[in-house]
Amino acid sequence: MDLNDAKTHNHELVPHKGFKLISGTHDPEDVDQIYNLEIRDSDVFVVTYPKSGERNIEMEDSCCTHTEEAPGFAAGSITYTVVSSVTQWECTKGTIWMQQILLLLEMKGDVTAISKLNKFSNADLIPWIEVNGNRQAFITAPSPRLRVTHLQHQFMPPALSQRGKVIYVARNPKDVLVSYFYFHKLANMLETPKDFDEFFEKFMRGDVFGCSWFDHVKTWFSHKDDMNMLFITYEEMIQDLQSAVERISSFLGKELTDEQLANVVKHSTFKNMKKIPQANYEQVPGDLLNHHQGRFMRKGTIGDWKNHFTVAQNEMFDKVFHKEMKDFPLSFIWDIRNME
Repeated sequence: MDLNDAKTHNHELVPHKGFKLISGTHDPEDVDQIYNLEIRDSDVFVVTYPKSGERNIEMEDSCCTHTEEAPGFAAGSITYTVVSSVTQWECTKGTIWMQQILLLLEMKGDVTAISKLNKFSNADLIPWIEVNGNRQAFITAPSPRLRVTHLQHQFMPPALSQRGKVIYVARNPKDVLVSYFYFHKLANMLETPKDFDEFFEKFMRGDVFGCSWFDHVKTWFSHKDDMNMLFITYEEMIQDLQSAVERISSFLGKELTDEQLANVVKHSTFKNMKKIPQANYEQVPGDLLNHHQGRFMRKGTIGDWKNHFTVAQNEMFDKVFHKEMKDFPLSFIWDIRNME
């Protein structure tokens, strides 16, 4: 049977101002209003291209807002949206990793503070700003307001140049492509590609949610000096998670003891996150994720593209990469064997 026949949600891509949104998940008019949001000094936005640290796709059906006590947060509470027949997730590996790290930093490494909210996923605590209903919830949420997004820079509030902080997580685009391919097979709300070759062509055309990886990275990187931004790569986090967590903690102005930082690192490893229900997304209902097609957290490695790209595809990708990125001083680790 065609996998698409089993999909319960068929969300089409909606072109909007040079970007592609998902029908039923994003409302173009609501997304446009994000630009006008007032920003607080304590606001933090994690920005990724889908499947850069790992992406999710949020859908609204009916929702209600709750406030739960979460030890360690400055405001003493987190406001989040609980959705009925909905996912509060989009599509990101870097994103779900950063959700875990940010929550642990706020809670000073105490993973039990997150597990006390074990009915919900990390995406409910640090939601995607562009998903239906989340912009309005952001306006009245207590500080610190921690959010994630896959949007391009053009949609985000200009006030970020004066207040708040941005963490951009980039990942080598060959592995992004492979991870995104498998996510399309897993996510019931996305079209299942006929095969890898077809998806490769769509990704290279930018005919996916998030559009062109090159445009996404370049537009954000070109504005990194216009705002308080930490630019970090997924590969850096794989290579030395301890140093990455220390950089993130310092950037956010957190004061944790060595033991607390060690606990943040411990509970942010790929191995341990796979065991944490809030972090591994395995509690997402089967009508949203086809768990029979694989795990949301798949490999967490570098260089898996070598198991999928043909020689011709690799040559084509390299040609496009060098053309698109020649004026941007960004380097990536393409193979885990090349890590020092």
